Amino acid sequence: MTRYNMSESEMPSAWFNILPRLATPMDPPLHPGTREPVTPDDLAPLFPMALIMQEMSPEPWIDIPGPVLDILRLWRPTPLVRAERLEKMLDTPARIYFKDESVSPAGSHKPNTAVPQAYYNKMEGINRLTTETGAGQWGTALSFATAQFDMECMVYMVRASFEQKPYRKIMMEVWGGNVVPSPIDDPSNPGSLGAAISDAVRDCVQRDDSHYALGSVLNHVLLHQTVIGLEARDQLRAAGEELPDVVIAPCGGGSNLGGIAFPFVPDESVRLVAVEPSACPTLTQGRFEYDFGDVAGMTPLMPMYTLGADFMPPSIHAGGLRYHGDSPIISKLVHEGRMEAVAINQGKVFDAAIKFANAEGKVPAPECGHGIAVAIDEALAAKESGEEKVILFNYCGHGHLDLAAYDEYLSGRMVDV
Repeated sequence: MTRYNMSESEMPSAWFNILPRLATPMDPPLHPGTREPVTPDDLAPLFPMALIMQEMSPEPWIDIPGPVLDILRLWRPTPLVRAERLEKMLDTPARIYFKDESVSPAGSHKPNTAVPQAYYNKMEGINRLTTETGAGQWGTALSFATAQFDMECMVYMVRASFEQKPYRKIMMEVWGGNVVPSPIDDPSNPGSLGAAISDAVRDCVQRDDSHYALGSVLNHVLLHQTVIGLEARDQLRAAGEELPDVVIAPCGGGSNLGGIAFPFVPDESVRLVAVEPSACPTLTQGRFEYDFGDVAGMTPLMPMYTLGADFMPPSIHAGGLRYHGDSPIISKLVHEGRMEAVAINQGKVFDAAIKFANAEGKVPAPECGHGIAVAIDEALAAKESGEEKVILFNYCGHGHLDLAAYDEYLSGRMVDV
């Protein structure tokens, strides 16, 4: 067998909360004006109370609501795949597995949190959500989710990706999303996730019918993504593996990394590896300190690795990884040594992505290619040492709407940053 599937009845019915399992408590987010720890009331203009409570919940497990499970069952559980053809290409004794999140309606892991966020807002009487999106995966997922609950969705898309990926915009519009390039007040600016967050938050706070939805970084977002790692644990056991030796995923804000890695944090023998672009090396070159999540300084200050809220990364094709900061939980795990971080350039990313496509037949998104590149490095290291390592990585999204990036790489026009 190379594909390990689960039945719908075996899908996780509760999310895995990492907060009570951390070695030391999280430092609180701070109010942007007072610099005091934020309260639930401070966050109420942005989020429904259910998500605010999840943001700081001490409960080890949080039940997934039935209406959310009903929608997740459209594509979950997702397959775990043994990449045997890639193993043969690399001539490695390592066993490589990937969790295929590309089978969702949006083609990525993002709907895992988009659906519950839309649900909890709808239950609180909110009918319009604003958000930002980098490469478009999150905006696509939230447009899909709001369509399920008959809600409006306003998406501020980083201008570089808005111009590079027009079909992402169209896909959002198919599900009723309204998409505009960000920053809205400077058409010459390629944009960043920090600037797009500012646009989305500014829109939200000016309207009583709107809340803001974030696709990564915050605790409740990573909580919702843990269905990935929970399923992967069961599927690895079905494949005859007790635990992986290493778990790998790309990291921009941290949602797909947290989703696959958090359920393995208590297993100290399992290495956890975050992969980021050299063009935006937050975990590997950033400072661990309090910083704003957006350019305008409208969001709470969070304890995280950061390159500075005004950092403007180059217009690389992995738009979902162009964020100046990281999830506070991911940052804490890296800072305390429980998680490793590595940065690679986009030339290596596309070289690895094309190897994978030729071996396994799947064309990955540029973000996904980061994890694949490091999985290949780990497999080649196992070849050198002769170790039969078990490597698990998150195939977090397909690249069917990123073919312009592949054209740029194959034609030799890509700048290797």
